[in-house]
Amino acid sequence: MVDTKSFFRLDDKVAIITGASRGIGKAIAIAYARYGAKVVVSSRKIEACEKVVEEIRSFGGEATATAANISEKSSLEDLVRFTLKTYKSIDVLVCNAASNPFFGPLKDIPDSAFEKILKNNILSNHWLSSLVAPHMEGKNGGSILIISSIAGLKGSPGLGAYAISKAADMQLVRNLAIELGDKNIKINGIAPGLIKTDFAKALWENIETRKHYEKKTALRRLGNPEDIAGVALFLASAASAYITGQTIVADGGITITG
Repeated sequence: MVDTKSFFRLDDKVAIITGASRGIGKAIAIAYARYGAKVVVSSRKIEACEKVVEEIRSFGGEATATAANISEKSSLEDLVRFTLKTYKSIDVLVCNAASNPFFGPLKDIPDSAFEKILKNNILSNHWLSSLVAPHMEGKNGGSILIISSIAGLKGSPGLGAYAISKAADMQLVRNLAIELGDKNIKINGIAPGLIKTDFAKALWENIETRKHYEKKTALRRLGNPEDIAGVALFLASAASAYITGQTIVADGGITITG
């Protein structure tokens, strides 16, 4: 029996979060720390990660920072080694970091840009999941979360390669859930809508585009990083113990409006 009073607690859990220096990743890191997790804050720039760690420690949370480049498998191996050396455990992985170096029709995307998107948005998630799974299995369970996007649910003019990668992430979630379910490792995803982050600034800072999204979204507003952090907390906690292989859409209702 699970103690429902502690459904959302992550006490003594160790969580790795990529792309955690800002935006959605930062919001997840702070939420996890507030609910008791020991958080490894990771992104390419160590200085930015350390600022997040300082913020977490300011309210009594526990966190540490390390730089990692998701495009290099050896860097992700170092990230896992660092986490095990620091906290002796890995219970939660959040694959949040992603790239989108090109906007325009697929016929115009350079091979190098397409390859970067596929490598950083799909292959890196596969690498990290494969690296942490044995340690979770040794602890009789864990949670892996992949941040996808509603771009992966339909055709997206100008974002074709990115949308393809995010659709592939949803399939990666389903396959990993089947392969790791008997190890008590749950794999889930989140597909955010338009969130006010630096990553999506080109969209939400444009007044016409912003008004379009606000009008079309059922809740009549854009999302904040904390809106996604709440879903991530749920999926990492015991409250979602019987959920795996799912990608939860968190978009304010824009995909239901047609």
